[in-house]
Amino acid sequence: MLKKWFEIKLWKRILLALVLGIIVGSMFGEAAASLKWIGDVFIRLIRMIVVPLVFVTLVSGVVAMGNPSKLASIGAKTMGSFLLTSMGAITIGLFLAFLIQPGDGVSITGGEPQVLEAAIPLGERMMNIIPSNPVAALAEGDILAVIFFALLLGVGIMMAGKRAKPVADLMDSGSEVVLKITHMIMEVAPFGVFALIATVTGTRGVGALLDVIPLVLTILLGCFLHVTLVYGGVIRVVLGLPAFRFFKDIIDAQLVAFSTSSSSATMPVSIAVAEGNLGIKSPVASSVIPLGATVNMDGTAIYVGVVAVFTAQSFGISLGLMDYALIALTTTIASIGTAAVPSASLFLLAGVLGVLGVSGEQTAIVVGFLLPFDRPLDMVRTTVNVTGDLTVCTAVAKWENEIDLDQFRKNPNI
Repeated sequence: MLKKWFEIKLWKRILLALVLGIIVGSMFGEAAASLKWIGDVFIRLIRMIVVPLVFVTLVSGVVAMGNPSKLASIGAKTMGSFLLTSMGAITIGLFLAFLIQPGDGVSITGGEPQVLEAAIPLGERMMNIIPSNPVAALAEGDILAVIFFALLLGVGIMMAGKRAKPVADLMDSGSEVVLKITHMIMEVAPFGVFALIATVTGTRGVGALLDVIPLVLTILLGCFLHVTLVYGGVIRVVLGLPAFRFFKDIIDAQLVAFSTSSSSATMPVSIAVAEGNLGIKSPVASSVIPLGATVNMDGTAIYVGVVAVFTAQSFGISLGLMDYALIALTTTIASIGTAAVPSASLFLLAGVLGVLGVSGEQTAIVVGFLLPFDRPLDMVRTTVNVTGDLTVCTAVAKWENEIDLDQFRKNPNI
């Protein structure tokens, strides 16, 4: 029986668990919340491995490049690609919001005010990338700081040459060990997904979405169009690779992203999928995926852009062309470095809505109105974010000739 279970492809087991979670949550309602501890165990296992995985695989990957200029090339192409996809995401979101008018005639005064902290200034975010204490950054799970230190250490090992070979071998071996642990944790994913989905469905349900159907449909349509047109276009048109194969290869990561609502928690699965299914070599996968989990928030950009227009329409604020441009610019900048945790998008609203002249009190009402059904939408936008990470990772790998195209086209694990 157990052998047959493990013979089933992982993505099929996760999908089955997701469906069963919805059924159980719908049947038992809030009683399904008693399963939450199982989901929490799964998330803790993933969070346990995130920092070690990012650190050792990134150091090992940088050393494997053997050339600092290649690292700079990968970094420039990665950041440029993420910026372009984010601009595409916010453009799609704003266009649909303008077309559908989801906030027209909607009253949100009934929402219970929720006060949010002010968004962290961009300058402070950039400063926080440099850790004052690398050990503290590792202990606290500050991914951007960990990435910065890992890059420096990798370059240092590379420049030290033969004298640093023992350290390089240690990191290479550590990378293999951590990836094996990641694969073990992935086998627990179906049980974690089942518990998380059952809890969300039982406690939140889908009824809350009925109050804001136009807003929800606008966001979902924006996410769908971005994934199919932008990501699918990059894979098929720009890279000349089969898009259907790509989306089928990454379904494991998408399902985990959907259930956890966290790009950070999905990171180990994304790296495993990139290397095991897409044939992307470790130097690229171990550098692009962690960076994407912290700076690439296309789903967030769509969500915040649509909600900003929705809010303006609800409060009767007239928006001109410059206002839309300002929303696009603010959202693109603010989404960089957004915490890769559930519902982090809500923390961006204060800054973006402030650009439109929405007061702090009105922002609190908007957030209170959105909170009851934010989690289901968060699950969707996190899936978009993770899909974007893997799309850019594939693009950079192909441009740098760091991908096994035969493995990509003929992956036996599907």
